[in-house]
Amino acid sequence: MAEQAEPQEFDVVVVGGGTGGYSCALRAAGLGLSVALVERDLVGGTCLHRGCVPSKAMLHAATIAESVEEGARRWGLHASLESVDAKALAAARDDIVGRNYKGLLGHLAHDGVTIVEGDARVTSPRTVLVGPVPGKAGGEHAPQAELRARRGLVLAMGSVPRQLPGLAPDGANVVTSDEATRLNRLPASALVVGAGSVGVEFASLYRAFGAEVTLVEMLDSVLPAEDPDVSREVAAALRRKGTKVLVGARVEDVKVTDQGVEATVRTPQGAEQVKAELMLVAVGRAAVSQGMGLEELGVRTDRGYVVPADWDHLESSVPGVHVVGDLLPPPSLALAHASFAEGMLVAETLAGQAPAPIRYEGVARATYSLPEAASVGLSEPDARARGADVVVNRFPLSGVARGLIYGQGGMVKVVAEKGGPVLGVHLVGPHVTELIAEGMLITNWEALPSEVAELVHPHPSLSEAVGEAHLTLAGRRLHQQAR
Repeated sequence: MAEQAEPQEFDVVVVGGGTGGYSCALRAAGLGLSVALVERDLVGGTCLHRGCVPSKAMLHAATIAESVEEGARRWGLHASLESVDAKALAAARDDIVGRNYKGLLGHLAHDGVTIVEGDARVTSPRTVLVGPVPGKAGGEHAPQAELRARRGLVLAMGSVPRQLPGLAPDGANVVTSDEATRLNRLPASALVVGAGSVGVEFASLYRAFGAEVTLVEMLDSVLPAEDPDVSREVAAALRRKGTKVLVGARVEDVKVTDQGVEATVRTPQGAEQVKAELMLVAVGRAAVSQGMGLEELGVRTDRGYVVPADWDHLESSVPGVHVVGDLLPPPSLALAHASFAEGMLVAETLAGQAPAPIRYEGVARATYSLPEAASVGLSEPDARARGADVVVNRFPLSGVARGLIYGQGGMVKVVAEKGGPVLGVHLVGPHVTELIAEGMLITNWEALPSEVAELVHPHPSLSEAVGEAHLTLAGRRLHQQAR
């Protein structure tokens, strides 16, 4: 049994070193507080090591692959993609992750954050017991550490991929995003289950590198959380590129074989048999809160999520215990950039400041598929459900010169209140995950379409489409034809 080390005191103790946890630690340290950051695996969490960063690195390579094909098809550039060196691609991906990780560790050290490696259990609203990580070599004899937080304890344990009942990932034939972002091979065929952001991104990635892809979604649209026009536009683009998209469908009877998987997919039209080298399960994520001592402490949870008693300060039902990141239930978004904001808010609260509460409707959502999709604010159905007298304009990216140059289709959709502010901006097309920042400012500053229409956008640019969509709503239509 590991011996007990002397207790250590800090102003703030953060349990979990993902985006929410480390951003809280950095901000608290920057405000002059002493901080301990407890992490059982790798600081940076899912986003850096198994999510956002490695997947977007591979999607960048996939974009290059698609550009080779486009160059030959549209521009007379006589080149072809002969093959993909999957190991070289993985090495470039891992180098990017490694450099990010090294930079983060350096930043934490520079700011004086104490990193404590181990498995944490909360023993009181101000104390955490840190022991060895089960199964981790070399740690079984490390002494247990008791960390005491003078100002507050922050829960940031994150989440893990959900699994299909009765089908555990094996890391080879059946994988989650955790394994998919670390594979050193590319499948010749893939069955992707779940058409949220993760599923759509990996379906795009595999298809760009030549795989035969089947994308299955239980609900009746891809990206079901997005505006229906976004869902339709993305689904149409996936199908144009050769991905088989099955919505309102469910995977049954999965068999793992020497060649991969065989599955029955039940669709509204009947059953289909799908064979694939790789099956990616992308059916959401589950919060990591079990076995932490939260129930004994009286922290209110719901399906594993820690439910704040005070959303303005993200404080749990136990005073002094705060929560950030994927542990939060909706309306939190389980997005890395939302976690950054949550971590900073909690740090500033513990430092005695009065930060503005997070308005989750004003946080942009981004899917890095091919094509990309991005949105902020209310969808058209949500706006109507809230009783707003809604006006909508849908402007095609092909309506501006830069959109024609890219030749990938896409659209800008603006949802506004009649005579009032813009309620939502929804985009599909190349680089729209960068373009959504303008939509974020428009919706958060409650701009009127007429106010946005007064702003002059550069020509030729994709941002012109955002300006043109607002021009039409403001009654100053320029390039958009009357309908």
